Amino acid sequence: MARVPSAIENTLHRIRGVPRAHSRRSRRPAPAADALTPQPRPWTRAAGLVAVVVLGAWLGLLVVGNVRVPVGPMDTTMTLRPSVTGGTKINISPLGALQLDSHIAPVRLDVNVDQLDPERSQALVDHPERLSGLQDEVAHDITRGTADLAVRSCIAVVTGATALGLAVYRRPRRALAAGGLALTLLAASGGSAYATWNADSVLEPRFSGLLSSAPSLVGDARNIVTEFDVYQKELARLVTNVTKLYDATSTLPAYRPDPTTIRVLHVSDIHLNPASWKIIASLVEQYRIDVIVDSGDTMDHGSAAENGFLDPIEDLGAPYVWVRGNHDSLVTQRYLEDMENVHVLDEGRARTVAGLRFAGIGDPQFTPDRSKTAGAEQSQELAGARLASALRDQRSAGTPVDVAIAHEPSAAREVDGTVPLVLAGHIHHEETEVMRYGTRLRVEGSTGGSGLRAIEGKYPDPIETSILYFDRDTRHLQAWDSIELGGLGLTTAEVSRHLPEENQPGATPSPASPAPSTASPSTTSP
Repeated sequence: MARVPSAIENTLHRIRGVPRAHSRRSRRPAPAADALTPQPRPWTRAAGLVAVVVLGAWLGLLVVGNVRVPVGPMDTTMTLRPSVTGGTKINISPLGALQLDSHIAPVRLDVNVDQLDPERSQALVDHPERLSGLQDEVAHDITRGTADLAVRSCIAVVTGATALGLAVYRRPRRALAAGGLALTLLAASGGSAYATWNADSVLEPRFSGLLSSAPSLVGDARNIVTEFDVYQKELARLVTNVTKLYDATSTLPAYRPDPTTIRVLHVSDIHLNPASWKIIASLVEQYRIDVIVDSGDTMDHGSAAENGFLDPIEDLGAPYVWVRGNHDSLVTQRYLEDMENVHVLDEGRARTVAGLRFAGIGDPQFTPDRSKTAGAEQSQELAGARLASALRDQRSAGTPVDVAIAHEPSAAREVDGTVPLVLAGHIHHEETEVMRYGTRLRVEGSTGGSGLRAIEGKYPDPIETSILYFDRDTRHLQAWDSIELGGLGLTTAEVSRHLPEENQPGATPSPASPAPSTASPSTTSP
């Protein structure tokens, strides 16, 4: 067989290959138009799905995610709401609302007390013996309502997310995926709420609303420490208290204090605000205050012309214990010393008022122009050291002090280890700490909303004060309520309950705490 030259052979191969290549290319499908369009990244699709799920679930809860539950004689509405911090909010119209840090989850439980059912209320009036079992009935109603709310919320979340997913994607598979993810997120939120559930959150509630109703709703310190154990029981108690309120009167509730508790109203830095006296008088009446403690800066310039501002103190309805601040002069101090029912403390002098022994020292500086002088900090520390020395002398004499008072916190810190509690002011905002040797320092905000300076800033300063609860037998601090009112021109009010660590459930008092006094509660001595 004749051999074909290699050049010719290569040419023939190229000619034969052209149709094959062309046919192969012709059999390939034309590129789709979608292939030319940039496809969204996976994380973008996932973020979009999550947004659809969250929005749909939220809409579902808004539309059908609530349950109307008759709780005793009250008609209530329970609702789950999306939330960043979680917790429980109990709306008690028209008095205000209680907020509880009951759990950490992206959902909040809202309980709205809607109205009092006339027939069920009349039945309680006609048969008062039923009141003894009302709390158990309320707890049962709340348990049933919570279970119903959980089922309804699941349906609302899944339905809302599925419906929105179908409207957005127009694909049943994507819509079902959105509904399944919504159910998963709700289950995860429920698991988070269960894992972080704090039944003792009722021990430290925050109240917002009409201030005069705060004592009844927040409750008494002794009862809170000893009785508030289970969340459902206490929610029932709150509803029961409101029931009694509506049943008894259409006005705001009267507060009946625990006779074993001494109530101290701590005020500071009034700075010539005349509205402060009306607020203080109102709190004295509502909380049945036993004694008022003023940690200074009642005045602004300390001049004799300002002394008339102090005259309402005699009509406040409770003894007034006072120490000098850096805006209060010796002229101010002498004017107060001549007033009825006022106890001026200075140089560590002690007085027993309303069953508690107080000792205090006036501010060593007088700076009404807010000037800063050389050695100011050292003078405060020296004043605090003199007060600490006086406290040690009182303890050696067998009459230890329960509460020390100084205007500036830097002076108050010097008494650490010599007294259970020291009160101060000056910095115009509230602070609390337990110092190294066991003394608790409570710094009060401005009860005058910083006085005339309230209009210097963009927003008015709040008016701050607090109620301190002491055990009448041990003189130990049981709890305190921080009260914050809206500043100049505002009408908001918030009351929050706080417990010392040793009064938390399951805690034991620290043996290292400075010992309280044993002075007779009925005496007033120098």
